[in-house]
Amino acid sequence: MEKIYDVMILGAGAAGLSAGIYTSRGKLDTLILSEGVTGGQMVLTNEIANYPGVEMIKGYELADIMKRQAKSFGCTLKANVKIVDYRLTEEIKEVELEDGRVFRAKAVILTPGGKPRSLNIPGEKEFEGRGISYCATCDADFFRDKRLIVVGGGNSALEEAVTLTHFASQVTIVHQFDHFQAFAHAVEEAERNPKISFVMESELRAYEGNGTLQKVQIEQLKTGEHTYLETDGVFVFIGYIPNTATFKGMVTMNDRSEIVVDEAMKTNLPGVFAAGDCVAKRYRQVTTAVSDGTIAALSATEYIRSK
Repeated sequence: MEKIYDVMILGAGAAGLSAGIYTSRGKLDTLILSEGVTGGQMVLTNEIANYPGVEMIKGYELADIMKRQAKSFGCTLKANVKIVDYRLTEEIKEVELEDGRVFRAKAVILTPGGKPRSLNIPGEKEFEGRGISYCATCDADFFRDKRLIVVGGGNSALEEAVTLTHFASQVTIVHQFDHFQAFAHAVEEAERNPKISFVMESELRAYEGNGTLQKVQIEQLKTGEHTYLETDGVFVFIGYIPNTATFKGMVTMNDRSEIVVDEAMKTNLPGVFAAGDCVAKRYRQVTTAVSDGTIAALSATEYIRSK
């Protein structure tokens, strides 16, 4: 007889690993499948300084601790697999891998995560974590009394720019248009801040430095002129991309392709839950992903036991 897991978790970031810790410790037979490396966005974070109870830790170290915890409770984890088909509408959910293997479970928790939208310009990979950041809450403290650039013109960009002024000596906002897309109060607050200056109708074309980021190349879009701006760091806030494309047409999503869940992390499909950076919410931190994963695990446990 083919094995049927109690819970199958699709994704092994902070949300997925947290869910796996809770379900496996609750004596549910749990399988985590990950198309990427274990740890998700945590692995890309150089240092995490705002995780409660931990003064400072490398992202990959925190991910490894979570993985070991889940496995110690009996959770099965398979990373770097390629999923080619999802069958989530029946009572027993199925996932098929590229190699033909099919895994089945009574409940599924979707934790595919997501990623900040990047600029895709030269130097980006080289200086990610060495001057380039996508999270002011995570990294602002590393840039005390430094010169920073914020890229973007929406609410997140302007609000985070103001937040960064509590740490940085100066913040320059670079935006591609001659006006902002943010709410008026966010624009006014940024314009009133003496530490913030603006470079409008311009885009970054390259990151440059020696080991760490030292300057950026900027193109003035009206004239085509290229100039350099020295900086100690760049924070990019031009949107977020959830890894949910494969679930379109299966679970309800909003216009940003985020999965819509209720307070129990339930999707529109019975027995299917979602957690972490893939769901519709305002804040995305390791701690919020852990919280989502915990709630989804407890909800999945309740669902299975009700059956």
